Amino acid sequence: MSAVPRRTRRRTYAFLASAAGLATAAALATALPADAHESRRTSRYQDVQLLSFNDLHGNLEPPSGSSGRVTELQPDGTTKTIDAGGVEYLATHLRQARKGHPYSVTAAGGDLVGASPLLSGLFHDEPTVEALNKLDLDVTSVGNHEFDEGARELARLQNGGCHPKDGCYTDQEFEGADFPYLAANVQDDKTGKPVLSPYWVWEKNGVKIGFIGVTLEGTPGVVSAEGVKGLTFKDETETINKYAKVLQRQGVQSIVALIHEGGYPASGSYNYDCDSPGAGDGISGPIVDIAKNVTPAVDALVTGHTHQAYVCTVPDPSGRPRMVTSASSFGRLYTDTTLTYDRRTGDIVRTAVNSANHVVTRDVPKAQDITDLIGKWNTLAAPIGNRPIGYISGDIGNTGTESPMGDLVADAQLAYGRELDPRTSLALMNPGGVRAGLTYAAKGAEGDGVVTYAEGFTVQPFSNTVNLVDLTGAQLVQALKEQVSGPNEAAPRILQPSAGLTYTLDLTKSGADRVVTDSIRLNGAPIDPAATYRVAMNAFLAGGGDGFPSLGQGKNPLVGTDDLAALVKYLTANSTPSAPLAPPAANRITITK
Repeated sequence: MSAVPRRTRRRTYAFLASAAGLATAAALATALPADAHESRRTSRYQDVQLLSFNDLHGNLEPPSGSSGRVTELQPDGTTKTIDAGGVEYLATHLRQARKGHPYSVTAAGGDLVGASPLLSGLFHDEPTVEALNKLDLDVTSVGNHEFDEGARELARLQNGGCHPKDGCYTDQEFEGADFPYLAANVQDDKTGKPVLSPYWVWEKNGVKIGFIGVTLEGTPGVVSAEGVKGLTFKDETETINKYAKVLQRQGVQSIVALIHEGGYPASGSYNYDCDSPGAGDGISGPIVDIAKNVTPAVDALVTGHTHQAYVCTVPDPSGRPRMVTSASSFGRLYTDTTLTYDRRTGDIVRTAVNSANHVVTRDVPKAQDITDLIGKWNTLAAPIGNRPIGYISGDIGNTGTESPMGDLVADAQLAYGRELDPRTSLALMNPGGVRAGLTYAAKGAEGDGVVTYAEGFTVQPFSNTVNLVDLTGAQLVQALKEQVSGPNEAAPRILQPSAGLTYTLDLTKSGADRVVTDSIRLNGAPIDPAATYRVAMNAFLAGGGDGFPSLGQGKNPLVGTDDLAALVKYLTANSTPSAPLAPPAANRITITK
């Protein structure tokens, strides 16, 4: 068995070392077996509460703009938006949910840290780990962002210790996570073994539930090469099935898989009926194939990565429905799942599994211990984070196929690229690297329309460099087609273009044909396949990340400053209190539907 973290857990129940997994969703079926109604007398059946969330990304404070709202479907078919998120509120909701549930376990589906706002990211996410300890998180899978700073830094988050370069931020050494990170499918190339525990077992009064944790096999394609150096990411399904057998040999029959891979729901409302008209019909994407092939020994799947909300049943290989859940992102939702444990068989009664997503509303009292923790770190971050870096005349959002924030970042990189090399023609930005928008309303005392360094950091927290490369016109066209073909065909990744680059995206077509070649223009002129273009982009894209191998073929590379510095410089140079920057129109890509 794998070992629990070195500190004593602050829970009253006992733990065994190992495995991850998680499941939840809408009610699987109807009732328990006939004799289940005698559970109160015989204690054969024990309900276990499984609380879960995913993709927190260090959002300790309430996220702003659309990142801090969820859409709720109303009984009359209309929808409304609800402000949601903030760990002070999440803590209160989880603590209230646990009341009356002596058998309760809390699990997460990865990406709890990484791509974090300044309050956490400035301190290498130590504040978030401390907050998760206070939330009484029991176990989590790793996500791709847990590898942003490499396996050694992930091990430090697990085990504690001061940062190797930045040292200790307070007079107390960082203690690390009270909960185990699970990484069953992440193999150390030197040892051939998982870099962290592959599974973990929760136990109370003879009730045992095993958790197996995996991240998406495609992690190397969405993380910088340095972050995954020396690691191999194995197939999610094969890995889960392997360790499910290991757990069963240890006498653990109840198993939850924590999977940092997800799907795409048919509705943007967190409470839509995912199983209408049939089981799992309201969800698509990679998690569906995984769910259909993971061994029936696994009783539920807790998922993440896509930042979507769903509670679905998807048939397992034997045809039996099984819960698959995801709680959106940024701490806006949590999932409450009831797993009914049969003490005679040691397994979960699948027909009794019940699950639902709940909004982390901000109408409950803040958890004082989390407020104190945020205050401590805010005091350290304030001198850096509160510095004004620019001024805007309205909200600059980061949603949509082409977003105003994405355009602004691309424009900033183009301007910086031209400082490095006047020949720079254009810039391209990956949409996943634009983590938030900018809101006109003040978040603190800075005043409306003021952009602070902390807000800029939240938009671009990865510390990527801005790189320049030479691409032929043919390579540039091919890169644009890679947005909607190859690994990006099923879930397109539309690069955010700098001013001057325009083209048509025809969604009535399929594959690479969706990018209309003849429509591609740079400053009004067609792209010359034989010409050379100097292109600015971040280091991640320059390495071929996000499924853009053509961008990785660039010649004559030049590495510049970090991308956040480029954004700061652009905002400072192009906005003043009396002449704030207007939101870009986001009209560089014409979409045909």
